[in-house]
Amino acid sequence: MNKTVRVALVALLCVGAAACAKKQEVKPQAPAPEQTAQAPAPQSNGKYTPADLNTDACLRQRVVYFDFDKSEIKPEFQQIMACHAKYLQDRPTARMRLEGNTDERGTREYNLGLGERRGNAVGSALEANGASSSQINVISYGKEKPVCREHNEDCWSKNRRVEIVYTAE
Repeated sequence: MNKTVRVALVALLCVGAAACAKKQEVKPQAPAPEQTAQAPAPQSNGKYTPADLNTDACLRQRVVYFDFDKSEIKPEFQQIMACHAKYLQDRPTARMRLEGNTDERGTREYNLGLGERRGNAVGSALEANGASSSQINVISYGKEKPVCREHNEDCWSKNRRVEIVYTAE
């Protein structure tokens, strides 16, 4: 499938999802460039359990932030990639959706593509750490789901993100 058709399909899906989605308040999450993730907490058998998604400090971190106009994962998020990849390895039935987002600058088409590239970058990092591609679904919302609506760099940096959403634990 060529890129133009793929971008058009993603745009149509986003429009349809936005039309069906309920409006809800989203509280802004501050970017955490100095995050220091702890190593995975091994259970008695060394494997993660669904309960760890809410208790393990590393697994609770489910947002990856990006620099302006970039889709490369920052080094401070590599440990988070390793934790989530291990969870997917330990839980073969687990599934996740990677939701790519951008700030408001740029055209709708460009931002949908950038959000997809960011989601794919996170997916590739997870796969490089041992996760299975069959457990990962990438979707781009572009600039359609901001967590901050001000027009300044601090706010824009909060919108340049990929959110990790587990759809099956």
